[in-house]
Amino acid sequence: MNFLAPLFLLGALAIAAPFVFHLIRRTTRERTRFGSLMFLKPSPPRLTKRSRLEHLLLLLLRCLALALLAFAFARPFFQETSVQNSGSGLPSRTVVLIDASASMRREGLWVTASERVAELAAQAGPADQFAVVTFGRGVNTLLNFEDWTAAEPSVRRALAAERLEASTPSWESTELGGAVVTASEMLLDQEAANPGPRRIVVVSDLQAGSRTDALSSFEWPKGVQLVLSPVTARAGTNASVQLVADAADSEQSRAEPIVRVRVTNAADSRKEQFILGWDETGGTGPAVGGVEIYVPPGQSRVISLPVGDLTRPRTAIVLEGDDEPFDNRIFINPPEKRQVRVLYLGSEAAGDSRQPLFFLQRALTGTARVELSVIARAPDAAPTPEDAGGALVFVTDPLPAASAIALRAQLEAGATVVAAPKSAAFGPTLAALVNRPGLALGEASLANYAILADIDFRHPIFAAFADPRYSDFTKIHFWAHRRVDPATLPDHRVLARFDSGDPALVEIGVGQGRLLLLTSGWMPTDSQLAVSSKFVPLLYSMMELGGVIPSVFVPYLTGDALPLPASVDVAAPTTVTAPDGTTTSLPAGARSYAGAAVPGRYRLEAGGAEVTYAVNLDSAESRLQPLSPDELEQLGLPLAPVQADAVKAAEREVLLRGVETEGRQKLWRWFVIGALLILLIESGLAGLTARRTAPSGGPTP
Repeated sequence: MNFLAPLFLLGALAIAAPFVFHLIRRTTRERTRFGSLMFLKPSPPRLTKRSRLEHLLLLLLRCLALALLAFAFARPFFQETSVQNSGSGLPSRTVVLIDASASMRREGLWVTASERVAELAAQAGPADQFAVVTFGRGVNTLLNFEDWTAAEPSVRRALAAERLEASTPSWESTELGGAVVTASEMLLDQEAANPGPRRIVVVSDLQAGSRTDALSSFEWPKGVQLVLSPVTARAGTNASVQLVADAADSEQSRAEPIVRVRVTNAADSRKEQFILGWDETGGTGPAVGGVEIYVPPGQSRVISLPVGDLTRPRTAIVLEGDDEPFDNRIFINPPEKRQVRVLYLGSEAAGDSRQPLFFLQRALTGTARVELSVIARAPDAAPTPEDAGGALVFVTDPLPAASAIALRAQLEAGATVVAAPKSAAFGPTLAALVNRPGLALGEASLANYAILADIDFRHPIFAAFADPRYSDFTKIHFWAHRRVDPATLPDHRVLARFDSGDPALVEIGVGQGRLLLLTSGWMPTDSQLAVSSKFVPLLYSMMELGGVIPSVFVPYLTGDALPLPASVDVAAPTTVTAPDGTTTSLPAGARSYAGAAVPGRYRLEAGGAEVTYAVNLDSAESRLQPLSPDELEQLGLPLAPVQADAVKAAEREVLLRGVETEGRQKLWRWFVIGALLILLIESGLAGLTARRTAPSGGPTP
């Protein structure tokens, strides 16, 4: 038997009162008249050695009544085995997710996380199942359920420690949501074979840069518990650096190219003076030609850093002065001066402010690094050798069949074509460019206007807008757009959609080149795109994607696949040189390299052509402030308390279960009823005893 209020059992001490009353010497019943008693002291009844217990049955009844009342106030109940705990005796299954992202490279975090996993492994019973999975952008299973079960119980902890010792944190971002989804699927796979308790333990620094998008549409499985086990780094200063734009594109009047970077200082930092400079050693050296900058805690500053002598290996920018160096270096491609010709195929006049060419010529005016020239040709004009030299082609009007076939040949050879049809009459031209006879375009019916609602910010074209401060495209209204069924397009990727779900920008692979299909143009009758601040960066992103202009802002992050340009002959062997100098050969026909695991510059060579990629750390990893558990609970995750609070939560759960059981049983009522019955019996028995002991011949006082 258990009690909700066991302190009321102390009331049973009142049982001593009947004993005291029974042992007190009774005063005489006879009264004798006497003189004044004012000079005598009162003598109260007292216990003496000659006192003895009388009327034992009355004494027992009174004691029993007091005991029953004490038990009633203590609210007793019998413990029940609830349905929820019916499986508590079954073997449990635990998946431990250990964060192996770049932020875990901070001093002491990985060691603490490994020790935490070892402790969890030691707590597992002989029949329990245990798995260890590391995660960054993806997941890597270090120890699965089968390996754990196959090992002897005495060596399981050592096995988990051995697997962890061979693993180190990566340079990838933190995809917490995807890792939790994968772990829950691992538990569900063996649900029928083992219906015991299931839980996921996340061992991580739980920094605010962790991505949880995968959990927004995930239905959490019933019976799976999520436990957060955070590890904390020592207090220190952290500042980060990231490339925000190529200043040469916005400051065209400067004769000397510069690079603009944003330096962000954490809110809890204890320093505010830093040095920003160039790394001329290829990615490992100190800052050269550095400038002192002042960034208060919790704020950011945009710094324009001169490139200086282009003959020197200015390929990385380094920040010095904080305590966490993992996010203090950013890699770029060295700027160079190039002459670029852009071909425009359209029927309008250059000075017509209602047509696309008018805005295109004013947007592509060149920069300090790039000398741009826009060559306008009529759709039915015969192509010239100068036209063939243009690596980027804009098409807005339908082309004759011969011109469309010639343009497709340029596409297959590696050119980049941006098609922004003015009307649905462009359908046959599009069909000829992608070699899909019968492909048609239609005009969308809009009640008012459309906006961009679904954008792939991981694609290089939109990566420059990935920051939340620049990712809002909803202020750009589209008055008209063409409709196309993506299923009819070959080798395509939808990069942006309207709020209606229709494709807005589609990337189509044609031979070694790519066709970028804009279903709505930038002329005023189609949209507000040309008057938006995003128009010029979007055009330059398209040219950088096609290799038309050299890129300083390279959006590739650790873990990304590095695609070979369309102009590279993939039939020839491809050699990849990593930042540490090691080389890797790709098989013939491979169009990308998926081994960019560390930040740095990767050089890909194939068929005499060479392309260099700058791969950087995801800027989200620098957001080191703790992730609020409330954000995870809002996604529907059943969070268990963290470590020390688990004991209190267990006690609270036991108490609530006891309250529910006691409220259902209500045993206190029977104790009260029993006490009342005993008091009735005691009262009757006391009256009977009093009559028997009354003196004969006189009234009972």
